[in-house]
Amino acid sequence: MTTTTTDHCLFLRSEAETDRLGQSLAPLLRAGDTLLLWGEIGAGKSALARSIIRAICGEETEVPSPTYTLVQTYPAPGGEIWHSDLYRLGDAQEALELGLLDAFDNAICLVEWPDRLGPDLPSDALQIHLTATPDGHNARLSLTSAWAGRLTGALASVR
Repeated sequence: MTTTTTDHCLFLRSEAETDRLGQSLAPLLRAGDTLLLWGEIGAGKSALARSIIRAICGEETEVPSPTYTLVQTYPAPGGEIWHSDLYRLGDAQEALELGLLDAFDNAICLVEWPDRLGPDLPSDALQIHLTATPDGHNARLSLTSAWAGRLTGALASVR
């Protein structure tokens, strides 16, 4: 079965607009949802993940980068949030060892450097492609029909 996706593009002029995107996405997320955060170093992946986590867990929540720990977990209403940075993974098999594939079913997962998952990318994930520009960040959200229905209106509030 082929999944149809549509792209929704946003230009985020500031960290405040990135925060607004995270705050708009956060209330729509539930256990079993995965966001794949694509982009080079400095593209805004960690800033967006931090905004989502703080919107769910509280503004005072400390959100360190999981670059060296690979995964940080946060207790949240309705389940856990798994924030992972897979940049340092050598191969997709290491994701299995982290327990990440099981978390896809039971937690809200925010995955930086999802290309490291190889064939284990969840097909129903919301994919967010971030690109740094001199004036801000471009965000391209690739929405499956299930995500498009959930995100209608939420994305309009970011602009």
